[in-house]
Amino acid sequence: MQRTPHDVAVAKPGLPGPAAPSVSAPAPASRTPQIQLIPASATGALDAAEEAVDLLLESGRAPGEVLVITTGEQHPWAAHELSFGEAAYWAQHDAGDDVFYADASAVSRAASRPVVVVAVNGGSATAAAEALPLAHARAGALLIVCGDPQQINSVLGAGV
Repeated sequence: MQRTPHDVAVAKPGLPGPAAPSVSAPAPASRTPQIQLIPASATGALDAAEEAVDLLLESGRAPGEVLVITTGEQHPWAAHELSFGEAAYWAQHDAGDDVFYADASAVSRAASRPVVVVAVNGGSATAAAEALPLAHARAGALLIVCGDPQQINSVLGAGV
């Protein structure tokens, strides 16, 4: 299994486009985040997202810089934490000291983070169509999308 995400879009002319997640500082708000696509089936998207998070952390990203969004079934961490109640779950988000996992339906409530990873792991086509642009807006430096390239390109635009 290939662990290195493919660089599939160029943020702005002159900016580097590494094949693996970078350790660079968050991009200023005026810049468009780099987009990386990791082709995966709906059933493999969550595993691909987990691998991307592992690579980010291994490359020096702080856990609090990463937001993971799922379009289908919730990430097991989110499901577990939500069992303690919404208030405790969102308090962890607000603390911003660890990777935070959210369902696509909650993306509008999530704060921006330097890196956003989206697992297009099922759910309705509408869920992905609504989550991807919001995730793109929340990503300061890097948006990593794990899922079906055709579906992702149709939502984010050709050439992604």
